[in-house]
Amino acid sequence: MSEENLPDFGNTELAFRHLSDKELGRGRLLFELLSRPWLVAIGSFMAKLALAIRLPISWAVKPTVYAQFCGGENIEESEATIEMLYNNNVRTILDYSAEGVDSEQDLDLTCSEILKTIDAASTDPRHAFAVFKPSGLSTNGLLSKDKTKFSRADKEAWSRVERRFRSICSSTAEAGGRVLIDAEETWIQDSIDELAEDMMSDFNRETAVVFTTVQLYRHDRLDYLKELTNRAEESGYHVGVKLVRGAYMEKERERAKRKGYPSPIQVDKKHTDADFDSAVQFCLDNLDRIHLFAGSHNETSNLHLCRMMSERGIAKNDTRVTFSQLLGMSDPITFNLAAHGYNVAKYVPYGPIREAMPYLIRRAKENSSVAGQTTRELTLIRKEVARRNR
Repeated sequence: MSEENLPDFGNTELAFRHLSDKELGRGRLLFELLSRPWLVAIGSFMAKLALAIRLPISWAVKPTVYAQFCGGENIEESEATIEMLYNNNVRTILDYSAEGVDSEQDLDLTCSEILKTIDAASTDPRHAFAVFKPSGLSTNGLLSKDKTKFSRADKEAWSRVERRFRSICSSTAEAGGRVLIDAEETWIQDSIDELAEDMMSDFNRETAVVFTTVQLYRHDRLDYLKELTNRAEESGYHVGVKLVRGAYMEKERERAKRKGYPSPIQVDKKHTDADFDSAVQFCLDNLDRIHLFAGSHNETSNLHLCRMMSERGIAKNDTRVTFSQLLGMSDPITFNLAAHGYNVAKYVPYGPIREAMPYLIRRAKENSSVAGQTTRELTLIRKEVARRNR
């Protein structure tokens, strides 16, 4: 593919044409604030305190950070966002963003809400995938426990977790859809990998319905992807995989240091980037077995994937390859890819404001800690504001 046929992620007119001047201004203000880590730390502390003492916060949060990163408090309220994205050739991944629940009743309610997203997408071409966090269907304590040491109560709780996973995956398969299983911290990921592989073995016989997630900031994950593919080849099922860099780096390193075991995280970003690109290449070279979901906000990685697809003669709209970014972030990547005919989807988190706050706090911290990410977002927004004011 010649360079002139690649998406131009600096094309801000196309990237932000879906935003009004007011919405663009909101984004500029938010990313200016997020560019100051000290301010994010203070804001996160105050938000957690307000939640703990149950202060009313909706009036401040909903028109600002919530409006930037979430679609609405429920599926119906997210409709305007879903329609806007589809009108720009971008499909939606509804992501119920409530985090930190641990009662069996709340876990069941989360499962029911995820099933609603599958139902909403079943006859609606505007949706690309369903998605869920395993920690929304199980307590972290159970996910991190050695199964050989399960008590009777643990075994019963684990059976309920398996039923929740299976109900979501089977409903997705019956609806002709696809579902993403998000990755989490290393100390609970082994249990998630086991469940994800069981679901893929059961539901990915004809095509990839269930997608696991591989975080390439872990130094062992490229090997895991290759081993997983070998197991799938031997057992006769397809691998669905979402590739991301990762979201828990600081927490992982701190825990490893505190508990005295080797850090599972790459030594530096260079190694993470190299493994991410190698994983993408491995997936494209094995598209007969692997379906790829590239979840990246990195311009270089997305352009590299476009080039590799062209070099291998893979059509831009090949359903086995999907690009994705989060709502409210990396619009220059999302909308320029969509305009060039690639399969692109946005994660659209939704949920009651108070329940979504842990997600929003995490999003703010990630934006402030990723070197260059917020600066790039802000630079392009400022560029578009200047263009509109000429």
